[in-house]
Amino acid sequence: MAALKMTIDKSNKISKINKEIYGHFAEHLGRCVYGGIYVGEDSPIPNVRGIRKDVVEALKAIKIPVVRWPGGCFADTYHWMDGVGPKESRKKIVNTNWGGVTEDNSFGTHEFLDFCEQVGCEAYVSVNVGSGTVQEAKDWVEYMTSSNDSPMTALRKQNGREEPWKIKYIGIGNENWGCGGSMTSEYYSDVYNQFQQFIGWGPQKIACGPNSNDPAWTDKLMSKCGGWGRMQGLSLHYYTIPTSNWGKKGSSVEFDEDEYYKTLANTWFMERIIRDQKGVMQRYDDDKKVGLIVDEWGIWTDVIEGTNPGFLYQQNTMRDAILASINLNLFNLNSDRIKMANIAQMVNVLQALILTEGESMVLTPTYHVFDMYKEHMDAMLVYSNIENKNIYEGKYLPAVSQSVSEDESGKLHITVSNSSLDEDFDVDCVIPRAEYTTVKARILTSGYKDFNDFDHPEDVCPSDYSEVKLCGEKLCFTLPRCSVLSIELG
Repeated sequence: MAALKMTIDKSNKISKINKEIYGHFAEHLGRCVYGGIYVGEDSPIPNVRGIRKDVVEALKAIKIPVVRWPGGCFADTYHWMDGVGPKESRKKIVNTNWGGVTEDNSFGTHEFLDFCEQVGCEAYVSVNVGSGTVQEAKDWVEYMTSSNDSPMTALRKQNGREEPWKIKYIGIGNENWGCGGSMTSEYYSDVYNQFQQFIGWGPQKIACGPNSNDPAWTDKLMSKCGGWGRMQGLSLHYYTIPTSNWGKKGSSVEFDEDEYYKTLANTWFMERIIRDQKGVMQRYDDDKKVGLIVDEWGIWTDVIEGTNPGFLYQQNTMRDAILASINLNLFNLNSDRIKMANIAQMVNVLQALILTEGESMVLTPTYHVFDMYKEHMDAMLVYSNIENKNIYEGKYLPAVSQSVSEDESGKLHITVSNSSLDEDFDVDCVIPRAEYTTVKARILTSGYKDFNDFDHPEDVCPSDYSEVKLCGEKLCFTLPRCSVLSIELG
């Protein structure tokens, strides 16, 4: 068994890990909203005002901080007035982005914000820039947030909501370099400045950032939109594609060890993207007033055979748990600039935390990683370093990923994962000036292709872990192959 040395300097506090780094994304895509979150008030599935009780309880358990809605590409064809008022009179449209199915708009503004209130999270609303107007966006924000005597306030009250909602984040467009309008960075910068001007003060405004790693786009946005409080966040989208081939991405369940390693090497590209984007943003904003918002991330594979290709339904294996761990550790380590991240997507789509089928619900390995990592939310990142080794020839793939934080009560939270399928590691960790007396640990480990389904919903679940020893300033633990480990010192 290989040995690795790790150091934690709890006196070196680096940055606050915003709770919103553990955020989520729910788009009108496939069965994410309809059947996943919303089933309607007449459904036999237990619900509160049409919103699934089991999904709400599962999300509350991991303390989700924020949800981005209604898209995604869907946001730039979405007209919010279609989704308010009596359901029987709401306009039906065709969801041209995702499957060509009919969208009946029964889940609109009121339903989404009711969902956020039931879960206890913030709302991140993306306004339509691609096919919408400045007036439409302005009216929507006023409808949701205004307490003044105005036509939009009156309409909201007429539709059953007396008090305004608090909307913390407004996204101005989505992927405007692509599905959101095929715009140039120069053009979008002008459009963004126009929209943000009329949306006004209140919610934090997030601009559409680059397609993967495009420093030129970021440079233009920061130079034209970054000053005078016009922009509080710049988005970033990066999906891990197992084969690096959008035409044939690879299966979510049938892959060999080489594809497992290739997939994780591809996800480590996120580290380079973050570094490059931070470098550009720093030139214009060394006070870090503009946050980097990774509001779409995760693995994107081919859909499960026999399902609608436009619904993006895939399974979720132990590989996805390791991938989630790597990304969340990277976000923690860069929390000086990253202020929010939103995994794609919450239910039944891409790297989902939850799968549903009728009345049944399954928690995926990725859900369990979020559960194990939730103590990092709003804690302080502290310095950590671990010896590492590259485990995939010709590609950058460190065996181990880690991050460490200290919460308000002084407890230390360590999260670490081992991507290797061949080696366990004995980790000897030194924590100078440590005075901890208690240790608790949980581990998630299984075969790299293992997953939970409706017949076997608990095949991949975390369990208590005893192979962690604390003695003064030394912490020793065994990190098994293909595992995610969380440790709490108190």
